[in-house]
Amino acid sequence: MAYLGTKPQSGFISQEANQYFTGLTQNYVDLNQSISSLSSVIILVNGVVQENSTLTLTTSSRITLGATLVASDKVTCIYLAKISSTQAPATGTVTLDMLSASGTKSSSTFLRGDNSFASAGLSNWSENSGNLLPSNASYGIYLGTNSANASSSPSNLLNDYEFGTFTPDADPTNNSFSAKGTMTGFYTKVGNLVHYQASIGVTTNGSASGNIEVYNLPFTTASTGIIHTINRGRETEVNGSAFDTIQSRNTTTLVMLAPPFGNGAVYSLNGTYRV
Repeated sequence: MAYLGTKPQSGFISQEANQYFTGLTQNYVDLNQSISSLSSVIILVNGVVQENSTLTLTTSSRITLGATLVASDKVTCIYLAKISSTQAPATGTVTLDMLSASGTKSSSTFLRGDNSFASAGLSNWSENSGNLLPSNASYGIYLGTNSANASSSPSNLLNDYEFGTFTPDADPTNNSFSAKGTMTGFYTKVGNLVHYQASIGVTTNGSASGNIEVYNLPFTTASTGIIHTINRGRETEVNGSAFDTIQSRNTTTLVMLAPPFGNGAVYSLNGTYRV
């Protein structure tokens, strides 16, 4: 149907019904709703609209009339767009276009308590094939604490984990091997610690003697702290002797100290060092 002026709202609000009075012998009417000004109502006495200039809003719910009523007078109070209650919308009737919150409305955002749409999940993190992926490789997870550490290198922030393989190489400190064998290596890095396993093969020893330097470890040792890191190794094919290995600061090389030499020797190395 057509409307003069703005179409009345419906669906989610209820307009206050008109109020009727009869049998009054006083110069005021008491309303069943509070109003802030006379412009919120129209008062009729016996069908005649009363000018606001003849009325007084004594309280928010009482209007004093310009004259005293007699019992036969009929007074009507018409509320102008007075909302008395709200109605909960039916399930499934509110769509995204009906919401007035700020932000982007989509199937991947949610409505926050501050009436704004935000992307689901953590900022600076995304999902890749079911895995969490940070936007910066230096981001990690705090463990054993419930507050962030302001330090540039917090002690309880785990932000580095890696495992893989590497290909070591080796040479004696005296002379050289006539023929080298298979060289393999595996590592796991957690935070600033690297654990490695390596196998160094020598096919023909030749005139090699002294110590053996092993190159190409997967990460450089720390430039500060303990001067020498000691680990262990064992020759597994010639005589089974064990020996120490040593690493200095700021290097990717370790040294096997006085290992046994011989054709077909295989050196098994295991250790951990700080980076």
